[in-house]
Parts: sequence; C-alpha cells; structure tokens
Amino acid sequence: MPDLLTITPWPDPVLDTVGFDPRSRYAETFWLPTLGPTALLLLRHLAGRFDRNPGSIELPVAATSQALGLGQRDGTSSPIVRTPGPARAVDLACSDGRSTVAVRRSLPPVQRRHVRRLPAALQAEHADWGDVDLDEPPAVTARRRARRLALTLLEQGETLDGVEHALFSCGFHPAVCHDATRWAWDRHCEAAREAGVLPAP
Repeated sequence: MPDLLTITPWPDPVLDTVGFDPRSRYAETFWLPTLGPTALLLLRHLAGRFDRNPGSIELPVAATSQALGLGQRDGTSSPIVRTPGPARAVDLACSDGRSTVAVRRSLPPVQRRHVRRLPAALQAEHADWGDVDLDEPPAVTARRRARRLALTLLEQGETLDGVEHALFSCGFHPAVCHDATRWAWDRHCEAAREAGVLPAP
C-alpha cells in the first residue's frame, strides 16, 4: 500500500450544482451516521483542499492521518486507507486499484434505504428537511436549480444548445430549460465583460 495517495475530484455537473457540501449541516446530520465519522471527516478535509487546489491532491497517508487526529499510522493500518470503502459503497469515491482515488466534491441526498436505517428522530428530521423545499412553488425551485446548473455548464464551455439539451435530459420542462439557458447566458456574458474577455455592449 503506497504511503502517498493521489486524490482527484470526481466531477458531476448536476451533483456539483445541487448537491450538499461535505461541510454542510445536512452532511453532518444525515451522512455522518451513514458513512461514519472517519469517512465524513476525510471528505470535509478534501473539500477544503479542493477549494484551494481544484486539481489533483497528493495526500501523504501518515501525515494526513495524524493531522485529522486519527493517529500516525500509514500503510493498510491507516484509517485514511480504509476510509474510501464506505464512500465507494455509496458512489462517493472510486479507485484505480493502485494509488489514485477519485472523490465527489458534493454529496447527494441520502438514499431512502439509508434513511430507513437512521434513528427515528433523524428519519423524521430528514422528512422535515425535504418538506422545506416543498414549501416553495415547484416552478420556483425548478427554475432556480435549472439556472444554477445552466450557469455551471456554460462556465465549463458548453454551448447554448448543449446546455438546453442537458437541462431537458435532467427532466426540466422545456420552458424552464429555455429560461434558464438565456438567464445563464446573460450572466455569463456579464461576467466575461467585467473580466475584460468580452467588449462592453
């Protein structure tokens, strides 16, 4: 087992737009009992590292284990090495089988089968959490999420047609797709002009 792991972000345009930060209250409340404290602690640590360096991260196993309060252990005895196991089980990480691990930067909602394993009080709180989103008119929520996703795709270099098609593939209504694409394009151009990439109108 290597003493140095290469950690790369595992991108997902939808999840990176509408998912939960590993450092969020949602992750701490509902993912913590599912993943366990060591896995969530490592995901939170990596989220901070990705904020500073969006590319690959070289992670010294022993030093990182010590920095997270897990003891100065390396090789297969380190909790850092064993941690990707639970994350892989819920599609939050994948490994090439050697020394490179890809990790999600954002977490999806906890799957229903995992929610059923939570204590009754947390199951009720998770249901209330979902009801908060339902308090808003569905069109308002859909439009906000579609706009965030459209802007993310444009910033990644996607074309207008590609963005609209991607939104439609995600299940958004065609009218919402068109509105979100035009809104994101306007914001994208505005930011480009402020950065001096595009001339002022």
